[in-house]
Amino acid sequence: METQNDNNSYNKDSKTYKNRWIMLITIVMVTFMATLDGSIVNVALPNMSDELHVSMAEIEWVVTSFLIAIAATILIFGRLGDMIGKVKVFKFGVVLFTLGSLLCGFTDSLTILVIARIIQAIGASATMANNQGIITHVFPPNERGRALGTLGSFVALGAMTGPPLGGLIISLFSWEYIFLVNVPVGIIVFILIIKLFPKSNTSREESLDLFGALLFTIAIVSLFAAIVHGQRVGYNNPLMISAFVISVVSFIAFLLVEMKSKEPLLDLSMFGNSLFTISILCAMASFIAISASNIILPFYFQDALNMTPGKAGLFMMVSPIVLSVVAPFSGYMSDKIGSEILTFLGLVFSSIGLLLISTLNHKSNVLIIILFIVVMSIGNGMFQSPNNSLVMSTVPKYKLGIAGSINALVRNLGMVLGTSLATLILYNRMSEKVGYRVVDYVKGRPDVFNYGMSHVYQFAAVICIIGALMTAFRLYNHRRSKRATL
Repeated sequence: METQNDNNSYNKDSKTYKNRWIMLITIVMVTFMATLDGSIVNVALPNMSDELHVSMAEIEWVVTSFLIAIAATILIFGRLGDMIGKVKVFKFGVVLFTLGSLLCGFTDSLTILVIARIIQAIGASATMANNQGIITHVFPPNERGRALGTLGSFVALGAMTGPPLGGLIISLFSWEYIFLVNVPVGIIVFILIIKLFPKSNTSREESLDLFGALLFTIAIVSLFAAIVHGQRVGYNNPLMISAFVISVVSFIAFLLVEMKSKEPLLDLSMFGNSLFTISILCAMASFIAISASNIILPFYFQDALNMTPGKAGLFMMVSPIVLSVVAPFSGYMSDKIGSEILTFLGLVFSSIGLLLISTLNHKSNVLIIILFIVVMSIGNGMFQSPNNSLVMSTVPKYKLGIAGSINALVRNLGMVLGTSLATLILYNRMSEKVGYRVVDYVKGRPDVFNYGMSHVYQFAAVICIIGALMTAFRLYNHRRSKRATL
Protein backbone atom coordinates (compact mmCIF):
# COMPACT_ATOMS: atom_id res chain seq x y z
CA MET A 1 0.00 0.00 0.00
CA GLU A 2 2.80 2.41 0.87
CA THR A 3 4.96 1.28 -1.98
CA GLN A 4 5.99 3.75 -4.63
CA ASN A 5 4.91 1.36 -7.36
CA ASP A 6 1.31 2.47 -7.84
CA ASN A 7 0.31 -0.60 -9.80
CA ASN A 8 1.08 -2.94 -6.91
CA SER A 9 -1.69 -1.27 -4.90
CA TYR A 10 -4.27 -2.43 -7.45
CA ASN A 11 -3.26 -6.04 -7.96
CA LYS A 12 -6.68 -7.65 -8.41
CA ASP A 13 -5.48 -10.85 -6.78
CA SER A 14 -4.33 -9.08 -3.64
CA LYS A 15 -6.20 -9.22 -0.34
CA THR A 16 -6.25 -5.42 -0.15
CA TYR A 17 -7.92 -5.06 -3.54
CA LYS A 18 -10.58 -7.67 -2.74
CA ASN A 19 -11.39 -6.05 0.61
CA ARG A 20 -11.33 -2.45 -0.62
CA TRP A 21 -15.10 -1.84 -0.31
CA ILE A 22 -15.22 -3.29 3.20
CA MET A 23 -12.24 -1.08 4.04
CA LEU A 24 -14.14 1.91 2.65
CA ILE A 25 -17.13 1.09 4.86
CA THR A 26 -14.77 0.85 7.85
CA ILE A 27 -13.18 4.23 7.05
CA VAL A 28 -16.60 5.78 6.45
CA MET A 29 -17.85 4.45 9.83
CA VAL A 30 -15.12 6.10 11.87
CA THR A 31 -15.15 9.29 9.77
CA PHE A 32 -18.91 9.55 10.15
CA MET A 33 -18.64 9.12 13.93
CA ALA A 34 -15.78 11.64 14.20
CA THR A 35 -17.67 14.25 12.17
CA LEU A 36 -20.90 13.41 13.99
CA ASP A 37 -19.28 14.20 17.33
CA GLY A 38 -18.60 17.74 16.18
CA SER A 39 -22.35 18.42 16.15
CA ILE A 40 -24.16 15.66 18.07
CA VAL A 41 -23.85 17.52 21.38
CA ASN A 42 -25.61 20.64 20.04
CA VAL A 43 -29.12 19.42 20.81
CA ALA A 44 -27.94 18.22 24.24
CA LEU A 45 -26.41 21.53 25.30
CA PRO A 46 -29.48 22.81 27.20
CA ASN A 47 -29.70 19.53 29.18
CA MET A 48 -25.95 19.42 29.81
CA SER A 49 -25.98 23.07 30.92
CA ASP A 50 -28.69 22.32 33.50
CA GLU A 51 -27.18 19.08 34.82
CA LEU A 52 -23.62 20.44 35.03
CA HIS A 53 -24.86 23.77 36.48
CA VAL A 54 -23.07 26.02 34.00
CA SER A 55 -24.21 28.75 31.63
CA MET A 56 -24.87 28.24 27.93
CA ALA A 57 -21.77 30.28 27.09
CA GLU A 58 -19.64 27.89 29.19
CA ILE A 59 -21.21 24.66 27.90
CA GLU A 60 -20.37 25.67 24.31
CA TRP A 61 -16.75 24.77 25.11
CA VAL A 62 -17.89 21.14 24.78
CA VAL A 63 -18.47 21.87 21.07
CA THR A 64 -15.69 24.34 20.31
CA SER A 65 -12.91 22.49 22.20
CA PHE A 66 -13.53 19.43 20.02
CA LEU A 67 -13.40 21.37 16.77
CA ILE A 68 -10.43 23.53 17.80
CA ALA A 69 -8.37 20.48 18.81
CA ILE A 70 -9.02 18.84 15.44
CA ALA A 71 -8.09 21.97 13.50
CA ALA A 72 -4.93 22.49 15.57
CA THR A 73 -3.57 18.94 15.11
CA ILE A 74 -4.80 17.66 11.74
CA LEU A 75 -1.80 18.85 9.72
CA ILE A 76 0.54 17.16 12.19
CA PHE A 77 -1.19 13.80 11.78
CA GLY A 78 -1.31 14.20 8.00
CA ARG A 79 2.45 14.69 7.95
CA LEU A 80 3.01 11.79 10.37
CA GLY A 81 0.92 9.58 8.08
CA ASP A 82 3.28 10.30 5.20
CA MET A 83 6.29 9.62 7.42
CA ILE A 84 5.38 6.47 9.39
CA GLY A 85 2.33 5.12 7.53
CA LYS A 86 -1.26 6.24 7.18
CA VAL A 87 -2.74 3.00 8.53
CA LYS A 88 -0.64 3.22 11.72
CA VAL A 89 -1.77 6.78 12.41
CA PHE A 90 -5.38 5.96 11.49
CA LYS A 91 -5.38 2.99 13.90
CA PHE A 92 -3.92 5.15 16.68
CA GLY A 93 -6.65 7.71 16.05
CA VAL A 94 -9.41 5.10 16.36
CA VAL A 95 -8.06 3.95 19.75
CA LEU A 96 -7.72 7.49 21.10
CA PHE A 97 -11.16 8.54 19.81
CA THR A 98 -12.79 5.52 21.46
CA LEU A 99 -10.98 6.15 24.76
CA GLY A 100 -11.98 9.81 24.72
CA SER A 101 -15.61 8.86 24.04
CA LEU A 102 -15.58 6.50 27.02
CA LEU A 103 -14.19 9.23 29.30
CA CYS A 104 -16.83 11.71 28.07
CA GLY A 105 -19.59 9.34 29.15
CA PHE A 106 -18.34 9.01 32.75
CA THR A 107 -17.97 12.54 34.11
CA ASP A 108 -20.11 15.11 35.89
CA SER A 109 -17.57 17.94 35.63
CA LEU A 110 -17.40 20.43 32.74
CA THR A 111 -13.61 20.67 33.07
CA ILE A 112 -13.09 16.90 32.85
CA LEU A 113 -15.63 16.68 30.02
CA VAL A 114 -13.76 19.30 27.96
CA ILE A 115 -10.44 17.47 28.56
CA ALA A 116 -12.05 14.20 27.46
CA ARG A 117 -13.45 15.95 24.36
CA ILE A 118 -9.94 17.15 23.48
CA ILE A 119 -8.61 13.57 23.76
CA GLN A 120 -11.51 12.43 21.59
CA ALA A 121 -10.78 15.20 19.07
CA ILE A 122 -7.08 14.37 18.77
CA GLY A 123 -8.07 10.80 17.88
CA ALA A 124 -10.62 12.06 15.36
CA SER A 125 -7.97 14.32 13.85
CA ALA A 126 -5.58 11.39 13.30
CA THR A 127 -8.29 9.49 11.38
CA MET A 128 -9.49 12.49 9.34
CA ALA A 129 -5.96 13.41 8.29
CA ASN A 130 -5.34 9.99 6.72
CA ASN A 131 -8.71 8.61 5.57
CA GLN A 132 -8.54 10.11 2.07
CA GLY A 133 -4.90 9.09 1.69
CA ILE A 134 -5.72 5.45 2.53
CA ILE A 135 -8.62 5.43 0.07
CA THR A 136 -6.36 6.88 -2.61
CA HIS A 137 -3.86 4.03 -2.16
CA VAL A 138 -6.44 1.25 -1.88
CA PHE A 139 -8.69 2.15 -4.82
CA PRO A 140 -7.64 2.14 -8.49
CA PRO A 141 -7.99 5.46 -10.38
CA ASN A 142 -11.25 4.43 -12.11
CA GLU A 143 -12.96 3.85 -8.71
CA ARG A 144 -11.21 6.49 -6.63
CA GLY A 145 -13.62 9.33 -7.40
CA ARG A 146 -16.63 7.27 -6.37
CA ALA A 147 -14.92 6.20 -3.13
CA LEU A 148 -13.84 9.74 -2.23
CA GLY A 149 -17.29 11.03 -3.11
CA THR A 150 -18.85 8.48 -0.75
CA LEU A 151 -16.53 9.62 2.02
CA GLY A 152 -17.41 13.27 1.35
CA SER A 153 -21.12 12.55 1.50
CA PHE A 154 -20.79 10.86 4.89
CA VAL A 155 -18.72 13.75 6.23
CA ALA A 156 -21.59 16.12 5.43
CA LEU A 157 -24.12 13.58 6.76
CA GLY A 158 -22.15 13.30 10.00
CA ALA A 159 -22.21 17.06 10.47
CA MET A 160 -25.97 17.25 9.89
CA THR A 161 -27.11 13.99 11.54
CA GLY A 162 -25.58 14.90 14.90
CA PRO A 163 -28.36 17.11 16.33
CA PRO A 164 -31.31 14.84 15.44
CA LEU A 165 -29.50 11.70 16.57
CA GLY A 166 -28.48 13.48 19.77
CA GLY A 167 -32.10 14.46 20.38
CA LEU A 168 -33.25 10.85 19.91
CA ILE A 169 -30.61 9.49 22.29
CA ILE A 170 -31.43 12.09 24.95
CA SER A 171 -35.16 11.37 24.72
CA LEU A 172 -34.52 7.64 25.25
CA PHE A 173 -31.55 7.72 27.66
CA SER A 174 -29.37 10.61 28.92
CA TRP A 175 -26.78 12.93 27.38
CA GLU A 176 -23.86 10.66 28.42
CA TYR A 177 -24.95 8.08 25.85
CA ILE A 178 -24.28 10.42 22.92
CA PHE A 179 -20.61 9.73 23.69
CA LEU A 180 -20.85 6.12 24.88
CA VAL A 181 -22.48 5.04 21.58
CA ASN A 182 -19.05 5.56 19.95
CA VAL A 183 -17.36 2.90 22.09
CA PRO A 184 -18.77 -0.28 20.48
CA VAL A 185 -18.36 1.28 17.02
CA GLY A 186 -14.71 2.09 17.82
CA ILE A 187 -14.04 -1.47 18.98
CA ILE A 188 -15.59 -2.97 15.82
CA VAL A 189 -13.61 -0.60 13.58
CA PHE A 190 -10.35 -1.42 15.38
CA ILE A 191 -10.90 -5.16 14.87
CA LEU A 192 -11.66 -4.62 11.16
CA ILE A 193 -8.49 -2.55 10.74
CA ILE A 194 -6.36 -5.32 12.25
CA LYS A 195 -8.07 -8.01 10.13
CA LEU A 196 -8.41 -6.25 6.76
CA PHE A 197 -6.08 -3.27 6.42
CA PRO A 198 -2.62 -3.78 4.92
CA LYS A 199 0.35 -3.57 7.26
CA SER A 200 2.14 -0.26 6.88
CA ASN A 201 5.94 -0.49 6.73
CA THR A 202 6.59 3.14 5.81
CA SER A 203 9.48 4.78 7.64
CA ARG A 204 10.88 7.70 5.68
CA GLU A 205 14.08 9.54 6.51
CA GLU A 206 12.19 12.79 7.08
CA SER A 207 11.58 14.98 10.08
CA LEU A 208 8.42 16.54 11.41
CA ASP A 209 8.33 20.33 11.25
CA LEU A 210 7.86 20.73 15.01
CA PHE A 211 8.40 24.50 15.00
CA GLY A 212 5.82 24.98 12.26
CA ALA A 213 3.41 22.65 14.07
CA LEU A 214 3.83 24.62 17.31
CA LEU A 215 3.23 27.96 15.57
CA PHE A 216 0.12 26.67 13.80
CA THR A 217 -1.31 25.20 17.02
CA ILE A 218 -0.73 28.47 18.90
CA ALA A 219 -2.39 30.45 16.09
CA ILE A 220 -5.51 28.23 15.98
CA VAL A 221 -5.99 27.86 19.74
CA SER A 222 -5.39 31.59 20.43
CA LEU A 223 -7.79 32.71 17.71
CA PHE A 224 -10.78 30.56 18.58
CA ALA A 225 -10.26 30.66 22.34
CA ALA A 226 -10.40 34.47 22.05
CA ILE A 227 -13.52 34.35 19.84
CA VAL A 228 -15.39 32.06 22.26
CA HIS A 229 -14.18 33.48 25.58
CA GLY A 230 -14.59 37.04 24.32
CA GLN A 231 -18.36 36.53 24.29
CA ARG A 232 -18.35 36.50 28.10
CA VAL A 233 -15.60 38.97 29.01
CA GLY A 234 -15.82 41.35 26.04
CA TYR A 235 -13.46 41.80 23.11
CA ASN A 236 -11.93 44.97 24.55
CA ASN A 237 -10.49 42.86 27.37
CA PRO A 238 -6.64 43.05 27.32
CA LEU A 239 -6.36 39.24 27.41
CA MET A 240 -8.64 38.88 24.39
CA ILE A 241 -6.75 41.54 22.45
CA SER A 242 -3.48 39.81 23.34
CA ALA A 243 -4.84 36.45 22.17
CA PHE A 244 -5.85 37.88 18.79
CA VAL A 245 -2.43 39.52 18.38
CA ILE A 246 -0.66 36.26 19.32
CA SER A 247 -2.80 34.39 16.78
CA VAL A 248 -2.01 36.77 13.92
CA VAL A 249 1.72 36.91 14.70
CA SER A 250 1.93 33.11 15.09
CA PHE A 251 0.14 32.49 11.79
CA ILE A 252 2.39 34.92 9.87
CA ALA A 253 5.43 33.28 11.44
CA PHE A 254 4.02 29.85 10.49
CA LEU A 255 3.67 30.91 6.83
CA LEU A 256 7.24 32.28 6.78
CA VAL A 257 8.60 29.07 8.30
CA GLU A 258 6.67 26.89 5.83
CA MET A 259 7.93 28.87 2.83
CA LYS A 260 11.54 28.31 3.89
CA SER A 261 11.23 24.73 5.12
CA LYS A 262 12.46 21.86 2.93
CA GLU A 263 10.00 19.51 4.63
CA PRO A 264 7.03 21.78 5.41
CA LEU A 265 4.02 20.80 7.46
CA LEU A 266 1.79 22.48 4.86
CA ASP A 267 2.67 22.55 1.15
CA LEU A 268 1.78 26.15 0.28
CA SER A 269 2.52 25.64 -3.42
CA MET A 270 -0.82 23.85 -3.79
CA PHE A 271 -2.63 27.15 -3.29
CA GLY A 272 -1.02 28.43 -6.48
CA ASN A 273 -3.73 26.46 -8.29
CA SER A 274 -6.70 28.86 -8.34
CA LEU A 275 -9.21 26.04 -8.92
CA PHE A 276 -7.98 24.24 -5.80
CA THR A 277 -7.99 27.43 -3.73
CA ILE A 278 -11.51 28.47 -4.77
CA SER A 279 -12.84 24.96 -4.10
CA ILE A 280 -11.28 25.01 -0.63
CA LEU A 281 -12.72 28.45 0.16
CA CYS A 282 -16.16 27.35 -1.02
CA ALA A 283 -15.95 24.29 1.23
CA MET A 284 -15.16 26.54 4.18
CA ALA A 285 -18.11 28.82 3.33
CA SER A 286 -20.45 25.82 3.19
CA PHE A 287 -19.36 24.40 6.55
CA ILE A 288 -19.50 27.81 8.24
CA ALA A 289 -23.15 27.99 7.17
CA ILE A 290 -23.89 24.36 8.21
CA SER A 291 -22.36 24.84 11.66
CA ALA A 292 -24.09 28.17 12.20
CA SER A 293 -27.41 26.49 11.43
CA ASN A 294 -26.70 23.41 13.56
CA ILE A 295 -25.84 25.42 16.68
CA ILE A 296 -28.95 27.65 16.42
CA LEU A 297 -31.77 25.33 15.33
CA PRO A 298 -31.84 23.14 18.49
CA PHE A 299 -32.38 26.25 20.65
CA TYR A 300 -35.03 27.53 18.26
CA PHE A 301 -36.96 24.27 18.47
CA GLN A 302 -36.55 23.70 22.23
CA ASP A 303 -36.59 27.23 23.64
CA ALA A 304 -38.53 29.39 21.16
CA LEU A 305 -41.01 26.67 20.10
CA ASN A 306 -41.01 24.78 23.46
CA MET A 307 -40.33 21.37 21.89
CA THR A 308 -38.94 18.39 23.82
CA PRO A 309 -35.40 17.24 22.85
CA GLY A 310 -36.94 14.17 21.18
CA LYS A 311 -39.34 16.21 19.06
CA ALA A 312 -36.59 18.71 18.22
CA GLY A 313 -34.44 15.77 17.13
CA LEU A 314 -37.16 14.60 14.74
CA PHE A 315 -37.29 18.04 13.11
CA MET A 316 -33.49 18.09 12.89
CA MET A 317 -33.71 14.81 10.92
CA VAL A 318 -35.10 16.71 7.92
CA SER A 319 -31.67 17.90 6.77
CA PRO A 320 -29.81 14.54 6.86
CA ILE A 321 -32.74 12.75 5.17
CA VAL A 322 -32.75 15.28 2.32
CA LEU A 323 -28.96 15.18 2.14
CA SER A 324 -28.86 11.37 1.95
CA VAL A 325 -31.16 11.51 -1.10
CA VAL A 326 -29.66 14.52 -2.89
CA ALA A 327 -25.92 13.95 -2.30
CA PRO A 328 -25.58 10.59 -4.14
CA PHE A 329 -27.66 11.90 -7.06
CA SER A 330 -25.51 15.04 -7.14
CA GLY A 331 -22.36 12.91 -7.25
CA TYR A 332 -23.79 10.89 -10.14
CA MET A 333 -24.78 14.06 -12.04
CA SER A 334 -21.34 15.60 -11.57
CA ASP A 335 -19.91 12.80 -13.74
CA LYS A 336 -22.45 13.71 -16.45
CA ILE A 337 -22.51 17.52 -16.49
CA GLY A 338 -19.45 18.49 -14.45
CA SER A 339 -18.97 19.59 -10.86
CA GLU A 340 -18.73 23.37 -11.33
CA ILE A 341 -22.36 24.02 -12.23
CA LEU A 342 -23.62 21.78 -9.39
CA THR A 343 -21.48 23.51 -6.75
CA PHE A 344 -22.78 26.88 -7.97
CA LEU A 345 -26.43 25.79 -7.88
CA GLY A 346 -25.89 24.14 -4.50
CA LEU A 347 -24.59 27.32 -2.91
CA VAL A 348 -27.39 29.35 -4.51
CA PHE A 349 -30.05 27.01 -3.06
CA SER A 350 -28.29 27.06 0.32
CA SER A 351 -28.30 30.87 0.31
CA ILE A 352 -32.02 31.00 -0.51
CA GLY A 353 -32.84 28.45 2.20
CA LEU A 354 -30.82 30.34 4.82
CA LEU A 355 -32.51 33.63 3.93
CA LEU A 356 -35.92 31.95 4.20
CA ILE A 357 -35.09 30.51 7.64
CA SER A 358 -34.02 33.99 8.79
CA THR A 359 -37.69 35.06 8.46
CA LEU A 360 -38.97 32.42 10.94
CA ASN A 361 -40.22 33.26 14.44
CA HIS A 362 -41.87 31.51 17.42
CA LYS A 363 -45.26 31.64 15.67
CA SER A 364 -44.14 30.15 12.33
CA ASN A 365 -46.10 27.26 10.82
CA VAL A 366 -44.40 23.87 11.20
CA LEU A 367 -44.80 23.01 7.49
CA ILE A 368 -43.19 26.31 6.51
CA ILE A 369 -40.26 25.59 8.84
CA ILE A 370 -39.76 22.15 7.26
CA LEU A 371 -40.03 23.56 3.72
CA PHE A 372 -37.36 26.19 4.38
CA ILE A 373 -35.01 23.60 5.94
CA VAL A 374 -35.56 21.34 2.90
CA VAL A 375 -34.54 24.13 0.51
CA MET A 376 -31.36 24.76 2.50
CA SER A 377 -30.57 21.03 2.67
CA ILE A 378 -31.08 20.48 -1.07
CA GLY A 379 -28.48 23.16 -1.69
CA ASN A 380 -26.03 21.57 0.72
CA GLY A 381 -26.58 18.12 -0.80
CA MET A 382 -25.99 19.46 -4.31
CA PHE A 383 -22.73 21.13 -3.24
CA GLN A 384 -20.79 18.71 -1.02
CA SER A 385 -19.89 15.72 -3.22
CA PRO A 386 -19.06 17.66 -6.42
CA ASN A 387 -16.92 20.16 -4.52
CA ASN A 388 -15.06 17.37 -2.73
CA SER A 389 -14.33 15.76 -6.10
CA LEU A 390 -13.13 19.12 -7.47
CA VAL A 391 -10.69 19.56 -4.59
CA MET A 392 -9.18 16.12 -5.14
CA SER A 393 -9.11 16.37 -8.94
CA THR A 394 -7.15 19.64 -9.05
CA VAL A 395 -3.93 18.13 -7.68
CA PRO A 396 -1.57 15.46 -9.06
CA LYS A 397 -1.86 11.90 -7.73
CA TYR A 398 1.20 12.14 -5.49
CA LYS A 399 -0.41 15.06 -3.61
CA LEU A 400 -3.84 13.51 -3.03
CA GLY A 401 -3.05 12.73 0.60
CA ILE A 402 -1.90 16.30 1.28
CA ALA A 403 -5.01 17.66 -0.46
CA GLY A 404 -7.19 15.44 1.71
CA SER A 405 -5.58 16.79 4.90
CA ILE A 406 -6.04 20.39 3.77
CA ASN A 407 -9.65 19.65 2.82
CA ALA A 408 -10.32 18.16 6.27
CA LEU A 409 -8.53 21.06 7.98
CA VAL A 410 -10.58 23.67 6.14
CA ARG A 411 -13.78 21.76 6.85
CA ASN A 412 -13.09 21.79 10.59
CA LEU A 413 -11.94 25.41 10.55
CA GLY A 414 -15.26 26.24 8.89
CA MET A 415 -17.16 24.35 11.59
CA VAL A 416 -15.27 26.18 14.38
CA LEU A 417 -15.86 29.54 12.71
CA GLY A 418 -19.52 28.77 12.07
CA THR A 419 -20.18 27.71 15.67
CA SER A 420 -18.22 30.60 17.20
CA LEU A 421 -19.47 33.36 14.93
CA ALA A 422 -23.09 32.17 15.14
CA THR A 423 -23.12 32.37 18.95
CA LEU A 424 -21.23 35.67 18.84
CA ILE A 425 -23.79 37.25 16.50
CA LEU A 426 -26.71 35.65 18.36
CA TYR A 427 -25.78 37.03 21.80
CA ASN A 428 -24.70 40.39 20.39
CA ARG A 429 -28.02 40.95 18.63
CA MET A 430 -30.01 39.56 21.56
CA SER A 431 -28.21 41.97 23.90
CA GLU A 432 -29.05 44.86 21.61
CA LYS A 433 -32.72 43.83 21.48
CA VAL A 434 -33.21 43.34 25.22
CA GLY A 435 -31.13 46.36 26.29
CA TYR A 436 -28.51 44.59 28.42
CA ARG A 437 -25.75 42.01 27.87
CA VAL A 438 -26.92 38.39 27.69
CA VAL A 439 -25.13 35.10 27.03
CA ASP A 440 -28.13 32.81 27.42
CA TYR A 441 -31.75 32.40 26.36
CA VAL A 442 -33.95 35.11 27.90
CA LYS A 443 -36.86 33.30 29.57
CA GLY A 444 -40.28 34.41 28.34
CA ARG A 445 -38.83 36.47 25.48
CA PRO A 446 -38.80 34.32 22.31
CA ASP A 447 -38.86 37.54 20.27
CA VAL A 448 -35.39 38.36 21.58
CA PHE A 449 -34.06 34.98 20.44
CA ASN A 450 -35.83 35.32 17.07
CA TYR A 451 -34.14 38.68 16.52
CA GLY A 452 -30.67 37.20 17.12
CA MET A 453 -31.43 34.05 15.11
CA SER A 454 -32.54 36.12 12.11
CA HIS A 455 -29.19 37.91 12.02
CA VAL A 456 -27.27 34.63 12.31
CA TYR A 457 -29.05 33.16 9.27
CA GLN A 458 -28.62 36.36 7.28
CA PHE A 459 -24.88 36.17 8.03
CA ALA A 460 -24.76 32.50 6.96
CA ALA A 461 -26.62 33.36 3.75
CA VAL A 462 -24.11 36.10 2.92
CA ILE A 463 -21.25 33.63 3.41
CA CYS A 464 -22.92 31.20 0.98
CA ILE A 465 -23.58 33.99 -1.52
CA ILE A 466 -19.88 34.90 -1.47
CA GLY A 467 -19.09 31.22 -2.09
CA ALA A 468 -21.59 31.14 -4.97
CA LEU A 469 -19.95 34.21 -6.54
CA MET A 470 -16.52 32.57 -6.28
CA THR A 471 -17.94 29.41 -7.87
CA ALA A 472 -19.54 31.46 -10.66
CA PHE A 473 -16.15 33.07 -11.31
CA ARG A 474 -14.54 29.61 -11.38
CA LEU A 475 -17.20 28.33 -13.79
CA TYR A 476 -16.81 31.37 -16.06
CA ASN A 477 -13.02 31.00 -16.24
CA HIS A 478 -13.29 27.27 -16.89
CA ARG A 479 -15.69 27.75 -19.80
CA ARG A 480 -13.67 30.63 -21.20
CA SER A 481 -10.49 28.51 -21.16
CA LYS A 482 -12.35 25.68 -22.91
CA ARG A 483 -13.53 28.03 -25.66
CA ALA A 484 -9.98 29.37 -26.04
CA THR A 485 -8.65 25.88 -26.73
CA LEU A 486 -11.22 25.15 -29.43
